[in-house]
Amino acid sequence: MQFVGIKKGEEGRFITRYDIQYKTEDGQDKNYEIISRKKDINSFEELHGSDPDAVVLILTSPDGDRILLNKEFRMAAGMWVYNFPAGLIDPGEDAETAAARELREETGLELISIDDIIGLSYSAVGFSNEMNVCVVGKCDGEIRRSDSSFEEIEASWYTREEVRELLKTERFAARTQAFCYMWSRG
Repeated sequence: MQFVGIKKGEEGRFITRYDIQYKTEDGQDKNYEIISRKKDINSFEELHGSDPDAVVLILTSPDGDRILLNKEFRMAAGMWVYNFPAGLIDPGEDAETAAARELREETGLELISIDDIIGLSYSAVGFSNEMNVCVVGKCDGEIRRSDSSFEEIEASWYTREEVRELLKTERFAARTQAFCYMWSRG
């Protein structure tokens, strides 16, 4: 693959569309469409960064017997989808601070421990360069509705058996589905 150039397309509030031109190994000209959280990408090097855009929260109850999942209406899918609580890291925040804030905003719960922070990964590498870090830990408290009228979120605790049943019948975000499958077998 030989990078040729990048052209900025439409810029929205949260994402910007880009066309990446390149030549394949056999000399064909190709155009690859992506979306990015970055507002001004001008080079191949700027496609990949070193800072996460968002946090993904992989949290269990204090005893580890239940996992926290959000059932959220996702407009892109036009339906309810199971996902881990997640959100953008605000300017000046680190992953730990963003994780506690997003958890509180989406579920009303409090982050009581962080057991691990899993390094950078991509949200949807087929069409976006958005990067996440996964915060793994425990939370507790009383679940309440999201404090945002822009998000329709129903947070709940699930046992391993309940997760196994959900995996048979419900739609999931891919990362959540994969982790929940492994967790439910443990």
